[in-house]
Amino acid sequence: MTTTTPESVERIVASVVGEVRRRLATSMPADGCCTADGIGPDDGVYPTVDEAVEAAHRAWTAYLPRSMRERAAVVAAIRATATDPANLEYMAEQAVIQTGMGNVPDKILKNKAAALGTPGTEDLTTDAWSGDGGLTTVEVSPYGVIGAIAPTTNPTETIINNAIGMLAAGNAVVFSPHPRAAALSRWLVAVLNRAIAATGAPEHLLTMAAEPSIENTQALMRHPLVRLLVATGGPGIVSMVLSSGKKAIGAGAGNPPVVVDQTADVKKAAKDIVDGASFDNNLPCTSEKEVIAVDAIADLLRFYMTTFGAFEVRDAALLKAIEALVMDGDDPRAEWIGKSATAILAGVGVEAPAGTRVITAVTEFEHPFVQTEMLMPVLPIVRAKDVDEAIQLAIKAEHGFRHTAVMHSTNVDALTKMAKLIQTTVFVKNGPSYAGIGIGGEGYTAFTIAGPTGEGLTSARTYARRRRCVLVGGLNVR
Repeated sequence: MTTTTPESVERIVASVVGEVRRRLATSMPADGCCTADGIGPDDGVYPTVDEAVEAAHRAWTAYLPRSMRERAAVVAAIRATATDPANLEYMAEQAVIQTGMGNVPDKILKNKAAALGTPGTEDLTTDAWSGDGGLTTVEVSPYGVIGAIAPTTNPTETIINNAIGMLAAGNAVVFSPHPRAAALSRWLVAVLNRAIAATGAPEHLLTMAAEPSIENTQALMRHPLVRLLVATGGPGIVSMVLSSGKKAIGAGAGNPPVVVDQTADVKKAAKDIVDGASFDNNLPCTSEKEVIAVDAIADLLRFYMTTFGAFEVRDAALLKAIEALVMDGDDPRAEWIGKSATAILAGVGVEAPAGTRVITAVTEFEHPFVQTEMLMPVLPIVRAKDVDEAIQLAIKAEHGFRHTAVMHSTNVDALTKMAKLIQTTVFVKNGPSYAGIGIGGEGYTAFTIAGPTGEGLTSARTYARRRRCVLVGGLNVR
């Protein structure tokens, strides 16, 4: 393979993206093998799960002997394709249109973070020991074909994030996206496959069945050629994957609390909370879902939150009306998930002031808005007498998901105590929640956050097996 430079990757991607756009705009279904949007087996999108898995397995077999430099070129092509300005805009707009969730500016930011912040081949490191007995190395190798389930909340972000990590580790991937994002997922798989193949890599390292469904997801989980399952979604799909009998990584739900104590920079905390809770209309499972505020600063926090775009509901009847609108028993109504604060207020006959980003209200701890992951910018505020009570309430509200928690405090002991007791995968101190996934904070980006199975923020090394290689009696030169 010829040496691949950043400039050559950019040229390849520009050419491929343009060609794919032209082809998809003019192509028609042929002999029932393609979808109505003209995407089919040539793009890695197959009529059945069996065909998608078998194609991915053929691609993986050809990919296995390729060098790390060739894998790095694949990753570079994915990054360049996903950050093409026209693609960023298209993905964000279509995600909002097709799923009815979130907002375009934040989805652009999330897709860009997934493309540029996800670790690639540099994440794959080798451990080594040498001594009188010789040399031992522990290296990481691919599983093979991975079955990856993507959610409707982050459809393109998860595909980009997983594609980079899984292909960097040497695998091929069969995606099972949410049906509401099927058309956009097909488009993304097609565009990425063309860019990947243009680097000289095998075709169809990414595949999917044309029409996602629960039956197709179950078929993917059962397929003997699928060696690893990765589920990003709600508790139902994660439970299904964990009971499959295969090696599985589960990235499940969260209900992230944010604690604000009397030592916090209250004005900054208010801005950070509104920024985090309104991010993509509160769709990320890492977003602040309930505020636990120490009494001494609670009123000041509420005031500052309104100055940064919070609409505070003080009328009990209005709060009850919002609850009736967005909840069905103990569950959020699907049609309101990811909707804006202004849309929710309009649904109860309230014209929101300009700049409204999140709805807040002081509630009891038992309120369903506190106990339920709402995935919409409706943010309850619970008062606590002191920081110790606030921490305990936060632990209860998090429900042991071990996903994400946030705390605003300058008391190192309090920060340490909460971090130790709540045991979340992500713990953000004095910042908005999205700092924990590499957006505005240090560290890499991940949209598959495996709390239930313990891998944490996933990366390329998550999708690789550790293998020990032993050379007896040699290469010890000390």
